[in-house]
Amino acid sequence: MNRRFGKSTKTAAMAAVLAVSLVAGCSNAGNAPKNAGTNGDGEKAVTVKVFKSHMGVGTIPDANNEHVKYVQEKTGVIYEMMTTPPGSEPTEYLNLMIASDELPDILRPIGGIEQTLIKQGGALPLEELLPEYAPNVWKNIPQEAWDVVRSASPDGHIYYVPKVFLVPERAPMIRQDWLDKVGLSMPTTLDEYKDVLRAFRDNDPNGNGKADELPTSGREFGKWMDHLFGMFGVAMWEGVPEWDIYEGEIGYAGVSDNMKAAITFIRELYEEKLLDNETFLNKGDVWTAKINNNLVGSWYHLPANLRDRYTAMLQGAPDAYVKGMPMPEVEGYEGFVTMKSMGEPEWVIPAAAEAKAPDALKLLDFFYDNNNDEFVRFGIEGMQHEVVDGKKTLLPPEDSRPIALGMRNLTTEEDMATRIKETIPEDMQQMVTDVFEVSKADARRIAGDGLPNTVYEGYPDIQSHKLFQEYLTKIVIGEWPVDKFDEFVERWNKAGGDKVTERVREWYAKLAG
Repeated sequence: MNRRFGKSTKTAAMAAVLAVSLVAGCSNAGNAPKNAGTNGDGEKAVTVKVFKSHMGVGTIPDANNEHVKYVQEKTGVIYEMMTTPPGSEPTEYLNLMIASDELPDILRPIGGIEQTLIKQGGALPLEELLPEYAPNVWKNIPQEAWDVVRSASPDGHIYYVPKVFLVPERAPMIRQDWLDKVGLSMPTTLDEYKDVLRAFRDNDPNGNGKADELPTSGREFGKWMDHLFGMFGVAMWEGVPEWDIYEGEIGYAGVSDNMKAAITFIRELYEEKLLDNETFLNKGDVWTAKINNNLVGSWYHLPANLRDRYTAMLQGAPDAYVKGMPMPEVEGYEGFVTMKSMGEPEWVIPAAAEAKAPDALKLLDFFYDNNNDEFVRFGIEGMQHEVVDGKKTLLPPEDSRPIALGMRNLTTEEDMATRIKETIPEDMQQMVTDVFEVSKADARRIAGDGLPNTVYEGYPDIQSHKLFQEYLTKIVIGEWPVDKFDEFVERWNKAGGDKVTERVREWYAKLAG
């Protein structure tokens, strides 16, 4: 495999550290049990190294783990979970893995790593292997998604299994109990929304006698406040401008007239302290804590993750209730919730792991087999769930509890309804379902769904969105005037935005053709 990264002394040293961490960390200090070498039929089991990042709370399960042993019994494959060492940056870590040839057998790519592998000839084509070794993956993922994947490769091969999410993942949410306390109805227009935010700021809806309410809030770099952009028809994904149709052609939302209008509005909210003035300083945990501690009235996030957040709210606000907020109407704009349904890379098998590809795909197929849905959802009793009154109930994540295995990232409306029914407490199910219904009504799949990272090749500054984030931040906080946005558009085009736009339009025409 050709290497993109030079073998400098620094890189070689880091690679050596990586190799040690892979040997020491992958098994999480757990030794394989004596019978780990065979499956339920007495045949020799194969170990497949599965790499994921952003694992969350919990320990890495070793080969003695009951969850791992159950999957081994059903597939003949030992699932060896790998992740980044504490404190490391996931994309950098994966790049080091490529540089040192210490790749796992199957990995979840981040930061465009899949395109690095594809260009280097380091990704394995999968279209002939999937029907044979992963028939459930092959048939359950829509053909349209496979077409998007093929469009992302220079030779039309399927080099990765895509994520498919056929329901809206994100939604604007609002505290209904706060609306009740300030005597206002659900806002339907931009002006009504501003009136609601002012009432949240001034009328102590959290009832603690302090002027500490944050009418709406976001995170550093302008992330997780997509509702403030979406009402102006701006395609945003966790604070990053996406590609959609503007003035009749696919283009970058960050340089659209819609974006300029949205930033102007957000600046007004900041000036009036209707937007949390610490938004551009908020790390994820700080932002989450503000919502959990009943300080935020309106926000944008994942309805499927509302359970833990709502449980925290109830500790300080027993009457708390969350509703989905329909996107407020803005004259002259068609607002929507950005939806990306298919095409994002989910699993790649390195070419170097070709010998284990059938086993890696068998493992993957286990999680896409509908017959295994209950096990995938609930895991092992006492480890991932407990039985209360004859019903399985998921246990909350804990540092000392092993992380549940998982590989499936395919969600249909039916999947989500089942997930809500089986994993959300009964007294919260209707609330979460209603949030999804509101979001679904406003959601629209954008034109750039599935766009490959290759369009940014040679233009890393365009891909990073850092220029956009700089102008957004400084304009919103009042350091720069709104007219500076025009300077941003000019700089973006000169920095390669015009060339990237050409590539995006070529990809879009290829996909449509």
